[in-house]
Amino acid sequence: MAAPNPRAPPQAAPHTHLLFRLRPPTLVGIPLPRLRLAAPAATATSAAAAAAAAPDDISQLNYRLRAVVRRRESTARGPSSSPGPVGPAQAEAYLRMIREQQRLGLRQLRGEGESDGEEEDDGGGGEKRKGMAAGSSLGHRVDPRELEPGEYVVHKKVGVGKFACISAEHGTDYVFIQYADAMAKLAVDQAARMLYRYNLPHEKKRPRNLSKLNDPSTWEKRRLKGKLAVQKMVVNLMELYLQRMRQSRPPHAKPAAMDEFAAEFPYEPTPDQSQAFIDVEKDLTERETPMDRLICGDVGFGKTEVAMRAIFTVVSAGYQAMVLAPTIILAKQHYDVISERFTNYPHIKIAIFSGAQSKEEKDELITKIKNGDVLIIVGTHALLTERMAYNNLGLLVVDEEQKFGVQQKEKIVSYKSSIDVLTLSATPIPRTLYLALTGFRDASLMSTPPPERVAVKTYVTAFSKERVLSAIKFELQRGGQVFYVVPRIKAIDDALQFLKDSLPDVPIAVAHGKKVSKTIQLSMEKFSCGEVKILVCTHIIESGIDIANANTMIIQCAELFGLAQLYQLRGRVGRSGREGFAYLFYTDKSLLSRVATDRLGAIEEHSDLGQGFHVAEKDMGIRGFGSLFGEQQSGDVANVGIDLFFDMLFDSLSKVDQFCLVPVSYKDVQLDINISPHLSSEYISYLENPVELLNEAAKAAEKDLWTLIQFTEDLHRQYGKEPRDMELLLKKLYVRRMAADLGISRVYSSGKTILMKTNMNKKVFRLMTEAMTSETYRNSLSYAGKEIKAELLVSLPDTLLLNWLFHCLADCYAVIPALVKY
Repeated sequence: MAAPNPRAPPQAAPHTHLLFRLRPPTLVGIPLPRLRLAAPAATATSAAAAAAAAPDDISQLNYRLRAVVRRRESTARGPSSSPGPVGPAQAEAYLRMIREQQRLGLRQLRGEGESDGEEEDDGGGGEKRKGMAAGSSLGHRVDPRELEPGEYVVHKKVGVGKFACISAEHGTDYVFIQYADAMAKLAVDQAARMLYRYNLPHEKKRPRNLSKLNDPSTWEKRRLKGKLAVQKMVVNLMELYLQRMRQSRPPHAKPAAMDEFAAEFPYEPTPDQSQAFIDVEKDLTERETPMDRLICGDVGFGKTEVAMRAIFTVVSAGYQAMVLAPTIILAKQHYDVISERFTNYPHIKIAIFSGAQSKEEKDELITKIKNGDVLIIVGTHALLTERMAYNNLGLLVVDEEQKFGVQQKEKIVSYKSSIDVLTLSATPIPRTLYLALTGFRDASLMSTPPPERVAVKTYVTAFSKERVLSAIKFELQRGGQVFYVVPRIKAIDDALQFLKDSLPDVPIAVAHGKKVSKTIQLSMEKFSCGEVKILVCTHIIESGIDIANANTMIIQCAELFGLAQLYQLRGRVGRSGREGFAYLFYTDKSLLSRVATDRLGAIEEHSDLGQGFHVAEKDMGIRGFGSLFGEQQSGDVANVGIDLFFDMLFDSLSKVDQFCLVPVSYKDVQLDINISPHLSSEYISYLENPVELLNEAAKAAEKDLWTLIQFTEDLHRQYGKEPRDMELLLKKLYVRRMAADLGISRVYSSGKTILMKTNMNKKVFRLMTEAMTSETYRNSLSYAGKEIKAELLVSLPDTLLLNWLFHCLADCYAVIPALVKY
């Protein structure tokens, strides 16, 4: 098609109704197939006309949809990933995978037996739903006999009440629940089928009000609001992980020397460790999408060996591996362990990178990493700086992700879009735990201790100098060493002076985060070789100090530590076959907060080996579900309570395919609007070969919405703002295309009512309308009998009707989740 005539285009008719009042859109976004439009003439008139064109409905919609796609994809994948819409086959494959993961659910994560695979019904039998494990503290009905007076409960049909007591009448036990207007009385067996806890275990959050027995409609609205929030959460999570599924990399070949490498492991793997080996090997050698797996296991349970086998697989395939640790101490320990493990493979070069190195050392190492001379890079968050450039990074191993800052975690997430990621943790952070619980993240739980490990005896008591000295002397007399941990650096001097005065002949060293790392390393070396018997330190030792002969841990002011901190700290003793002791001293019991009391009780309760997952779950309860879901979703949870929320969550997951919307063929969409725009002769003469251009417009609309968007953007760039008749023609194409993608096969009007025949189900319709930005369009829509109805105030002529449909469907299309569209 030749260049247009060098004259200004005809002016568009005045246009007052805009969907958005924004500046002209910046035409950036995902690359799309380009249409063969002619090159514009190099004239000032056409360029000026294009630049001066006012924003219009079509441009605003194009801009909005591109912004939505960019936002979704930057959140889910990062900037390095390939663009484009998700295909139905990809979506269906993902749904199958999610259904399988949800079926396994907590059974996989907690190593319990096969479930029967049956789903619970609303009637409330005693069956467990898919993925729920016996003894889980999440998502299950409560035994009324386990409740304490004053505890808040939720009855599925009535709402939130306060448990009063269980009392026998005429030989039958009844549960009494106080509601806002009356006391309810339920037989115990009936209560067991219908009651849920309102809070997480150990959480004392109060509901905003109690429900009324005589006003069930208010509770029903509240429950439906919570159910809708659950459905939105499920769809949003699935969309996030669907985007990840779109990333691909060829499966790695199993290294020829893997059997030899595995045989060099000097210990007999535990059953859980063996399963973790299998899980990671399948992720790397069978899947075509990047691995994102959590390995959850106590300190000393063999997580590092799982990581080293993953590293060996990836490095053998010609890629680099990064091992990220939160502290230089832990990084140094990983470097030493990996170096020793790879002794027989001298061609695999290993280096450690940290902020403690000089600029010259860093620059030299960065060059080697960039050139591919180093294959395994171990370090702290310094590895995440913009200066780092990798030759061919293929695997990221993250140890104790919860100890990194927000920006560092965001950087870690960005890596997940393109490379394999393996996360190691003894006590995973709440969101990681939540994703694992719901099947949205792969996880392997290592809860079986090595044969030589003995559980650490834990004592929680008020601080006493006599008790402290007694514990230290007992350990020293049996030839061991002691960690003495204080909550803050400023407390070290007092503790050190107390120990020196009481034990003048015992060598003592100090380690904390503000001392120069070389000084810390010297203290560690002296402690490791036995020259130092007591190490006074802060919680810095929770990551990365493994001293086989250190079997007593004394924690001063234990009430100031988090539950997860106390549990990692405790795991640093008892690493050999000798029994370890952990003494958690609090200052004054009368001054302990409820949270501190719960933490200390939980660490004492979970004294057996392999309890990291359960401690994380308990910590989630103590901290509240705000730490699990975030503030906005916490409000949704608060509407119905945590157990009913999880009940609805797992129910939605088991029915996730009901959230899908199947598009109809573009050719099958019947648009009963009598509009046949006639282009002016002036505009036709302005276009070169207008018949071909209109045919290309129709073909673009038939292909998909993104091709139509690209066509209109190219058209605007070349010819400026189109006149009113051309705009109506394009809007008709947009309406038909969006209707096809939304499963709408026919659009027609009857008086003041617009009807749209659709295959969309009510759940998808509700998700869509709840998210619509325009109250005008949202309030006009209703759903009944496979039809969407729009009630208008007046009957509209066809031109205005087309305009109304364009804006309404644009709002629907922009807010509906990508997964639902396919």
